[in-house]
Amino acid sequence: MTIIAMRRFVSIAEFDAALVERLELALSGPTAAGTALMLSGGRTPLPTYREVAVRKPTPAKGLHILFSDDRYVPATSESSNYFQTRLLVDALALPEPAVLRVRTELPLEQAAADYDKRLSAMLSAGVRITLGLLGLGSDGHTASLFNTAQLEQARGKLAIAVQRPDGLQGISVTPELLSKVAEPLFLVTGADKHAIVEQFLKSDSHLIARQAVAGCAKAEIWIAG
Repeated sequence: MTIIAMRRFVSIAEFDAALVERLELALSGPTAAGTALMLSGGRTPLPTYREVAVRKPTPAKGLHILFSDDRYVPATSESSNYFQTRLLVDALALPEPAVLRVRTELPLEQAAADYDKRLSAMLSAGVRITLGLLGLGSDGHTASLFNTAQLEQARGKLAIAVQRPDGLQGISVTPELLSKVAEPLFLVTGADKHAIVEQFLKSDSHLIARQAVAGCAKAEIWIAG
């Protein structure tokens, strides 16, 4: 059973400050060498990405960056999670192979297979994913995993192509990849998310997000607002 820890913040400012500290430690802390950080999309972590970029932390040797998911749009689109993180990624100035973006210039299924292959190679090389940021949708989804059919499709894979409810296609990491993350961290802001958070915290929850981290020994959820 996954042990879920919750941390509640009195303000968005306090939430952002704590996340900046957590992210900087994951990027350049004493145990960050040879590790990977998984970034999520959505609006919630964007202020943190911008602030950490301004601080220009020196990344640990062998650091990798990967993404929980991305929409199947050009990498220059404002709808791209990769594009939204470019300030941070550029500030880190990592070698190109160390930034595992979804190559959306490829055909959809090929992009998913390519991402799966590169994630597998990273893990086989001994890189540990120490921190993985995730969102929690008001419908209970996380990354771009929205339904049980996608969870079934994900068996035995690290990344899959998906059809999103917003009409877009996308590529998402899978529960198998999430099971390799030492510290999955769900980031939630807004009073409208309180009900879904309560459902997520229940040990018998059947939310897609809770099923997605069922293979993890532990996970955290931070909430503000």
